[in-house]
Amino acid sequence: MSRIGKKPIPLPKGVTVNVAERLTVQGPKGKLTVPIPAGIRVDQKDGHLEVVRENDNLAALHGLTRALAANAVTGVSTGFTRELDVVGTGFRADVKGKIATFTLGYSHPIEMLLPEGIEVKVDKQTHVIVTGYDREVVGQIAAEIRALRPPDPYKNKGVRYTGEVLRKKAGKTGAGAK
Repeated sequence: MSRIGKKPIPLPKGVTVNVAERLTVQGPKGKLTVPIPAGIRVDQKDGHLEVVRENDNLAALHGLTRALAANAVTGVSTGFTRELDVVGTGFRADVKGKIATFTLGYSHPIEMLLPEGIEVKVDKQTHVIVTGYDREVVGQIAAEIRALRPPDPYKNKGVRYTGEVLRKKAGKTGAGAK
């Protein structure tokens, strides 16, 4: 039995929901749509959304649909945030309008065009904060920024998520070690 799918989704003030073939969630931060698979029904009851399935064969889709709907409601009301740290001598980040520029030890700075609904702030040139109302897009942009220079296990340089634990590997030792 899906435990996630059974939980009701509370609707905060300012969030409107339209249930049709797709679930449309609109709030102060933006508007998102969630597909509703066949056999899954979404009911709106006194300030809550409830996701109901027709039979037990749809347990996985039940939990998935409920999670996507909950993420949409949270996104349009409060939004999502991912934080990254740029670690390394001379490594830095900068944002001008919709273009983020990263200097990561390559021969050229890397420019990244930010999609609609995503905001990037940079603190002290080494702390990057990605915010937006769509959880999937926020996570994807953060992953793309991290992929520009993944953390190096030998020198611990690169772009990493804030709080990400890295294991530093020992480098080569002296000659003739067996």
